[in-house]
Amino acid sequence: MQFKEVVGHHDIKQKLVHTTKENRVSHAQLFLGPEGSGNLALAIAYAQYISCENKQDGDSCGVCKSCVKFKKLAHPDLHFIYPVSTSKTVKKDPVSDDYIESWRETIIENPYINQNKWYQIIDVENKQGIISKNESYEIIKKLNLKTFESEYKIMIIWLPEKMNAFAANKLLKLIEEPPAKTLFLMVSENSEQMLPTILSRTQLIKIPRIDNESMRNALCDRFGLSPENAEDIVHLANGNYFKAQNLLDSTEDDFFNFEQFTLLMRLAYQRKVIEVINWVDEIARIGREKQKSFLAYAIRLIRENFMLNIKRKEIVYLTHKEMEFSEKFSQFINQENVYQLYEALNKAHSDIEMNAYNKLVFLDLGLKIIKLIRK
Repeated sequence: MQFKEVVGHHDIKQKLVHTTKENRVSHAQLFLGPEGSGNLALAIAYAQYISCENKQDGDSCGVCKSCVKFKKLAHPDLHFIYPVSTSKTVKKDPVSDDYIESWRETIIENPYINQNKWYQIIDVENKQGIISKNESYEIIKKLNLKTFESEYKIMIIWLPEKMNAFAANKLLKLIEEPPAKTLFLMVSENSEQMLPTILSRTQLIKIPRIDNESMRNALCDRFGLSPENAEDIVHLANGNYFKAQNLLDSTEDDFFNFEQFTLLMRLAYQRKVIEVINWVDEIARIGREKQKSFLAYAIRLIRENFMLNIKRKEIVYLTHKEMEFSEKFSQFINQENVYQLYEALNKAHSDIEMNAYNKLVFLDLGLKIIKLIRK
């Protein structure tokens, strides 16, 4: 991955280039930024630039032997550590290398993924991934090897906050006494969960959310969006490129959810019980995942409408179409009913997730909304 493929963060890219040119590369660096900020993409692009055999003015060349291997994430001096767990294919003592092919395919396709998406890809069901003591032994083994082709061995650790205590202490020892020509690039979303002693020994690089202009340009250039459609997604994504990509994929679902939400609220406001029952029959026919998607969407719109009601428009994230509806509807979402509406929708979401009988769940929800919407 080259710097030019990373969305935004021009100043940070320039800083990383300058530290390399001036031979001031710290052996332990922490790329700290929120989900979707591109901190992993920046770390990979930085590693590729450091290893590039023909560095350009501001980026790696992209065509030398090293860059070609980095493009496939298969350079012999590039190592990855990331949280994993047991799955259908890995039954015992999982480590990163057990999932390396899935990792390469996933990151080549989209280096902006979040951890939930990663766990879904490796099919760990409801388990949470960790970086375990078994992984720490693998780290030591890999870093004690000599470099094969590049000047440095580079280890990128994604989500170091997922390390258990044993692995974190082993990493601390390695950072304090690093093997020769070794770089640690840690990519974190939550530094508060990391050992303070590790934090104090890393050079911190703060990665902010992606600025709106860079996000807008990326969406228009890479996906062919019109400026108007891109603007809606930029506003909703709030600097999170992973979320922006998901919003692109969910346009059709959002249209359905918006239509169902507005219909339910209008029927509930008019107290049309028979029509609400008919709506329940219709919504019960779609699959559970779509039902969960609708309920999550409804929770979001209730929150945004309440923010509109209390005059906090600067933190409202709605599309133009949603805003047109909400400017009139928001007056009905107030302190008297917002918490109960949220609880009713959240309970319905949990019940559907637990395979409750969907008609009863949505009928109960519809009747509650009828009672609450004029409160």
